[in-house]
Amino acid sequence: MHLASEDTGMEKLAAPSVLATQHGTVRPLAAEDLERVAALFLTKFRRRRRHLLDRAIAEVAEYMRKIYLAPTDQSGASSALVQINPQGDLGGFLGVLKACYELNGAVLNAAIIGPLMADTGTDHGSAGPQLLRAVHQGEFDLHLTDSANRVSLAFARPMKYQLLPTHCLGWTRIFRPAAVASALVRGRWPGLSRFVLDPSARAFDPFTRKRFEPTVQHSSSHRVHRQPMDAAQFAERLPTIVSDYALRPRWQDDELLRLLALAAEKRADGPLHFSGTYDEAGKMLGCYAFYGQAGGIANLLQIQSSGPHWGATLDGLIEEAWNMGCAGIIGQTQNRFMPQLFSYKNVFFRYAGGTMVRSRIPEVAQAVRSGDIFIGGLMGDRWTRLSSDDFGR
Repeated sequence: MHLASEDTGMEKLAAPSVLATQHGTVRPLAAEDLERVAALFLTKFRRRRRHLLDRAIAEVAEYMRKIYLAPTDQSGASSALVQINPQGDLGGFLGVLKACYELNGAVLNAAIIGPLMADTGTDHGSAGPQLLRAVHQGEFDLHLTDSANRVSLAFARPMKYQLLPTHCLGWTRIFRPAAVASALVRGRWPGLSRFVLDPSARAFDPFTRKRFEPTVQHSSSHRVHRQPMDAAQFAERLPTIVSDYALRPRWQDDELLRLLALAAEKRADGPLHFSGTYDEAGKMLGCYAFYGQAGGIANLLQIQSSGPHWGATLDGLIEEAWNMGCAGIIGQTQNRFMPQLFSYKNVFFRYAGGTMVRSRIPEVAQAVRSGDIFIGGLMGDRWTRLSSDDFGR
């Protein structure tokens, strides 16, 4: 396959609607599959009390209908896939969101790969590879994920996915260590009342304030200022800031605004906030979106800056999360702001999820190797409720 511009009309080959092998059949997700897929999702990725299970299945099924079967820009069959074994049972599921990229004027169809799961009771190791092979035979010019666990990594690496090591890391900036511990415990055991843990955290954290309170690292407050914005303003300005990536998203019409509306439905980390950083003349230097609320751990959805202004944009993000009363902030790393992150105190790094890209187009593969790709955040699947929300409560 050769890279072609939008005007050349490069032919796209549609995926077969059904792919059958001796191990089973792979086909697009349909409405009648949703309850079975939702039950499998809860079994694999959530722990739900029996008396809440039916409610959780219904909620997950309805959410999957919204993101996989009912996107306003989707026509025809869903891009998400199910594997049905020879006995007619659900063997596995692969969540796929359609997206559009551009490179050197060429428009590229992209598959954002989300949950990959198999039912070990009905599948004997064939569902995962079969689902991935099926999506690779489809209409997409590139396939990407930013949330692969180690099992998915084992499936994908032999299929010539390029791993982006820096993007696989998550970073954490701690503001109030006892409050962070309290939030993590409540996340692990949601039934625990915050009134049990929070008083102890509030008593301890003032003693650590001097060490953990953030200071301005890269900018002077009289030259750079932060200003809140709404989703529409963020959707209007983000495409301009990402235009310096060679391989970047191509959002059509109100697509980005609709995506932000879906991202705002996520509940685990608080409401979604948008802000921009500006110089003294009012020129935007960068923008960011994060989930956050007082007492919780803020979660960065997207941050982007232009030229040398990453430090000032990170300063604005961290200052806003601190002033909001957050216990800390977590986010996905990127090559472009790693030097600035290293300059902060009390920042810790961890493995957060495999970020990988696959494409047979040499120019795309080269852009990925050079790190000249906009990936993660809104061009991933961590913004979905499936990534962290607790269903059925």
